[in-house]
Amino acid sequence: MAKVVVFLAPGFEEIEAISPIDYLRRAGVEVVTAAIPIDGKSDLLVQGAHKIAVQADTSLDDFMANCQDLPDGVFVPGGMPGAANVGACELAVDFIKKMFEQKKLVSAICAAPVVVLGKSGVLKDKSYTCYPGMKKFEDYCGGKEKADQLTAGAKLVPDQPFVVDQNLITGRGPGAAEQFAMALVEYLCGKETAQEVKTKSVQR
Repeated sequence: MAKVVVFLAPGFEEIEAISPIDYLRRAGVEVVTAAIPIDGKSDLLVQGAHKIAVQADTSLDDFMANCQDLPDGVFVPGGMPGAANVGACELAVDFIKKMFEQKKLVSAICAAPVVVLGKSGVLKDKSYTCYPGMKKFEDYCGGKEKADQLTAGAKLVPDQPFVVDQNLITGRGPGAAEQFAMALVEYLCGKETAQEVKTKSVQR
């Protein structure tokens, strides 16, 4: 069974988080939601950008402490300041780097590709998409020079609900959450399982 960890931080975009969690679990993927610490404290009840609170399965610290083997994927929802809160967590960013280096699935949607993945360096020489307007890497990477180094060769693909580039999957925004979620399912579980999930959820 594939396993995916989802980083939840205060201010996350609820539909972007819940749709992938739901569809991945329908596909039989083990999904663990991990609460990102704020000011050194982790609250498992994480409030989203629209005041919808979600109970995380564990804290990021506890997940890391018990993570003997890397999961098959990591997913970062968008939303602000949710994505910024993940990007400010060095432990989360370092984990994303490690996952990418080990050829595990790294995925993010909306603001998170720029705010989090840009900072991690995984977008270098990769194609990606993100929420329109979220294009200024320098705002989140420590200035223009650092941003240019971390994202050299990154290519924005606009007007696409999601973009797959090897072990990197990025999504555009909340309206693309379902299509993005199904891209994760297909990547981790194959086309047959993805089609089965579509059929059972009355998708064409």
